[in-house]
Formats: sequence, C-alpha cells, structure tokens
Amino acid sequence: MSDAMTSDKMVAREKAEAKVPFETILEVKGLKRYFDVSAPWLNRVLEGAPKQILKAVDGIDFAIKPGETFSLVGESGCGKSTVAKLIVGLHGPSSGSIEFEGMDIAGRSRKEMAPIRRRLQMIFQDPYASLNPRWKVRDIIAEPIRAFDLADSPDEVLERVGRLLTQVGLAPADGDKYPHEFSGGQRQRLSIARALASEPDFLVCDEPTSALDVSVQAQILNLMRDLQKELGLTYLFISHNLAVVCHVSDRVGVMYLGRLAEVAPTDLLFSKPRHPYTRLLLDTIPDLEMSGRERMPVAGEVPNPINPPDGCAFHPRCPFANDRCRSERPDPRPTGDGALVACHGIEEGRIPDAPIISKPAVPEGLSA
Repeated sequence: MSDAMTSDKMVAREKAEAKVPFETILEVKGLKRYFDVSAPWLNRVLEGAPKQILKAVDGIDFAIKPGETFSLVGESGCGKSTVAKLIVGLHGPSSGSIEFEGMDIAGRSRKEMAPIRRRLQMIFQDPYASLNPRWKVRDIIAEPIRAFDLADSPDEVLERVGRLLTQVGLAPADGDKYPHEFSGGQRQRLSIARALASEPDFLVCDEPTSALDVSVQAQILNLMRDLQKELGLTYLFISHNLAVVCHVSDRVGVMYLGRLAEVAPTDLLFSKPRHPYTRLLLDTIPDLEMSGRERMPVAGEVPNPINPPDGCAFHPRCPFANDRCRSERPDPRPTGDGALVACHGIEEGRIPDAPIISKPAVPEGLSA
C-alpha cells in the first residue's frame, strides 16, 4: 500500500473518531415543497379552472446524527426523492428550514451553497443517467477535485482519481474508459467514487441499488457500509426495499403523501410498528418463516397529492379512522421508547398493539 493511501486512511480514521460538536449533522424543520402543476393561464381563464398545487412535501421534521444511516421509506410518489433534492439544493423549499451543522441552507444561492456543497453529495438512482457519457471516467471523478480546489497539480488530481477508483473496487486504469464500457454495478461504483471525490461528510443516497441486479445490490450496499465505517460518513438512505432498509439503517422515517407517519429506531419499527400505514408496509414483506401471522388488509389507493384529504392523509384507507382523523391533522408525538408517531388512534389508545414481527431475512450477499 502506498504512503499516500496509508495517509488517506489515517486521516479518514481520525475524522471518523473525532468528536463532533453538533448533536445532529442535519435537521429538517417544517419542510414543504409545493409545485404549481396548473394548466397555462389562458386555458384556466377560458375553462374557469383554479390553480392546481401538488404538495410533494407537506411539512416534515426529522434530524440525523453524525455517523448514522437514516432511511426514508414509503410508496412511490410519497415525496422521498423530493426531500433528497431539497437537501442537496436541487430544489428550493416552499417553506421550512434545512439546518446543516446549525446553518440554515434552505433557499441559499448557488454562491452561498458552494462551501457547503463540498460536504453534501448525492448518489442517484440511475448511475448511467447521472454520468456524462462524453467524458472519460477520470474526468468525471476529477471534476469535484478541480471544482473545490482539492489538489495542487494535475498529477495529484490523477493520483487522487486512481485512489478513489481503487477505494470503490475498480482499477486506476479504468479512468481511461467511458461510462458505457461498464456494467450497471460498476457504474454505481463510479458514482460513489465521484461523490467521495469532494471529501464529503454527508451522502444522500436516492435508491442507489434499485436499478441493479440483486447480487450486485448486495455488493454496492456492502461497499457503502465499509466506506461509512472507514470515512465516518452519514447517510440519508432512500429505498423501497424494506429488507435492505432494516439491515442498513439506524433509524427509519415512514412517509405517506408528503408527510411523516412514523419515525423510530430500526429495531423498534420493524418489531413493533405503531402507525397503521407502517403496519401496511411491513405486511408486504413475505413471511418466509410461515408464522401464520394475521395481516391487516388495507383497501384503497393513495389519494391525489394535488387534492389531499383533510385531517390525517391516511384516513381514507385506515380501518381505525374516526371523525377526528377525518378533520384534524395529527402531529408527530413521542411514544416514550424513542419513536414519533402521527396518529390520533395511537394517541388515544384505541388502536391495539401489533403482534411482534420478526425482522426480514438478511438479503443474500449483504454482510450482517
């Protein structure tokens, strides 16, 4: 191992072990993002139609501690990816705050975000679409190094690119290739290398394995966990795969129609789900142990986010809903064991406890 690589590992280890002066590295408060999806003005005038506002994110709060993996789960269209884009600045919030180590970065200009952007990076769902097909790999990975002035000479840039490629399980010689010459899993490794090139502290991972084969998914997830331990990284992890979320997360937030239904430590959420929607999601996990556990049937479709229901957004599909649920929006309340649940039925004690649920099996190839 070269002296440079040894030095990098020592710095990374010191960074991971250093005491962080902030209890939370990222805190989101009252975050909202609305999109105007109305027809053109003239059409609305002629048809007498009102504006149509899509409430993609409708007021959420959560905090992420340094070094942990916080996951967001929920059905398609619930607002998970919008939250990811808000945090890294690809969208500006309609209201609310996003505090990174105590600094509110919501709505900052491109120039104001420049010093912070180096420490906040994103891994996208489709690795091929996020890599410039006309650039060689070495130029793709070197771009953050040059943009943030992290190297003193062209030779040092190339050396850092080679070390990053080695770090994600590729070879320095791969820098002379183009993205189309790699498989899907290898392209995601390139995306991770590019994200690490700016020496970030916080990575937003927007379904980083959903476009990959199952065996390759495990390889990428193992790589991400190893890098987290080695470099002291913090992850916001977004996924549909509940089995993966269960085994890579420290805490989980369950989103429904732009709102957080429940936030809890991973072991607690998967063993003792409170919110009826959380139970619905967990009931979709195959019961490989054939326990015969009764599952709660929930009918209906996800409501239109342009015209969400009053009160609790889940009440049209909830078997425990009453008049209060239909008229009053529930606020997340602590349950006393580390969870936050936004449910009137849980608050009033009229929803029975769910049976103890066994954790999903570890996905094949994923290190326990």
